Amino acid sequence: MKKRVKRSISTHFTVVFILTLMAIIFFCMLLNSTMVERFYRNSKKNAIIKCYGQVNDLFNNDEIPFNTEEFDNEFSRLTTNENVSITVVNSSLNIVKSSVPANNKIIQRLVSYILKNDPNYLFEEDAGDDIIFETTDTYEIRMSHDPRMGNDFIELIGTLDNGDIVYIRSAMEGIRSNIRLSNRFLLFIAIMAAVFGGILILFVSKQITKPILGLAELSERMTNLDFEAKYEGHDNNEIGYLGERMNKMSSTLEATIAELKNANNELKDDLEKREQLDAMRSDFISNVSHELKTPISIIQGYAEGLRDDISDDPESREYYCDVIIDEAAKMNRMVKDLLTLNQLEFGKDAINLERFDIMEMVRNYISNAQILAEGSKIILDYDEKDKFFVWGDEYKIEEVIMNYFTNAIHHVKEGGEVHINIIKTQDGHARISVINTGDPINDEDLSQIWTKFYKADRSRSRAYGGSGIGLSIVKAIMEAHHQKYGVINHDGSVEFYFELDPA
Repeated sequence: MKKRVKRSISTHFTVVFILTLMAIIFFCMLLNSTMVERFYRNSKKNAIIKCYGQVNDLFNNDEIPFNTEEFDNEFSRLTTNENVSITVVNSSLNIVKSSVPANNKIIQRLVSYILKNDPNYLFEEDAGDDIIFETTDTYEIRMSHDPRMGNDFIELIGTLDNGDIVYIRSAMEGIRSNIRLSNRFLLFIAIMAAVFGGILILFVSKQITKPILGLAELSERMTNLDFEAKYEGHDNNEIGYLGERMNKMSSTLEATIAELKNANNELKDDLEKREQLDAMRSDFISNVSHELKTPISIIQGYAEGLRDDISDDPESREYYCDVIIDEAAKMNRMVKDLLTLNQLEFGKDAINLERFDIMEMVRNYISNAQILAEGSKIILDYDEKDKFFVWGDEYKIEEVIMNYFTNAIHHVKEGGEVHINIIKTQDGHARISVINTGDPINDEDLSQIWTKFYKADRSRSRAYGGSGIGLSIVKAIMEAHHQKYGVINHDGSVEFYFELDPA
């Protein structure tokens, strides 16, 4: 298939070249046959008119006396330069000057010119088939044919300023024969040019089609998604430009296919995430149902007890009401936490970054939470330092500190300690840590404590009403800030931390 295309292009180029060449040669031959004779004749006519003016000037030039050597030389130069014959006669038809021997034909021509305005001059048989080109007040130009010489002549018969009559004649020199010879030569040139030009254009066309076939091969490789194929030519022409465009198209297609593959992978990831979300939704419903089941059962049981008047003791009734209120408060707190976590995870609660003093925030929170530590007989240690400005959402960062602090208070033993430290890391970030004494978190629980509803110690969580959502809220807030957070087990203590950008 490639070979047929290649031969077709080369043949097409060759045929077009030969036909174009032959058309140009034919056009030249046509112009040669129709225009050259007219052009040559007009050139001769203009040369004779010019010669007439120079002869007139010569005979009226007082600086060059008549019948001197200088006059003869100038007269001879005119006849030689213009390739004409010149005869000058006076009004009596006596020859004044002539470059050729006088003859009856010349005298007859002059007589005809002298008598052409005479009313008694009624015959012009001497003119024969002459063609008059131009007639003025001082001269007449015509073309005549001399049967004795078998040639055509252009003649000028005019009057000089001094009254003499001049006869100038120039032969056409067989222009028609020259035209026929020229056309035969052009035909010979056309045949030779067609042969050698056809061979040359065939070679040139192969050089042109070679890169085109290379581009065809390149496109075939691109069709097979082989984008390593590149056009390596350096032609500074349309083919080179096309090759560069195809290289760019190859790169663009490669990038586009890569993007499509990435988009396909992202779509697969989205489908996987959707499946995970479905699984999480199912787990969420199951966990919420499980978490709500106990407080609902407690509320229902104590409410039924109050309705059935299980105890008439006012203190018992008050205890029943307190239990119902406490369980309802736990349920309300869990629902609020779930709403907060849902808004954070689904981007409905945007982070509002602002510059604030983290030291002042911690100091104010400790002041408000001091009573909680004293009620649990816990020693609260806070190393107050100078101001430390950071970037973050002040409201949500305070919620992170609250969750860390509440988690520490509920997991430290009575008489234990809770330390809050704020330090500057090596890269300049603010690192806030909440450390509580007590048993470390089990290794199997470390990676799970950030998961919703996960409780490392369910009995203790139940005792203080923990829902297992607080650390999930911390995770969502810190990931929205794109900052580090985590937990570290120490010897006899546990540290929860997070970091913020300095301001």
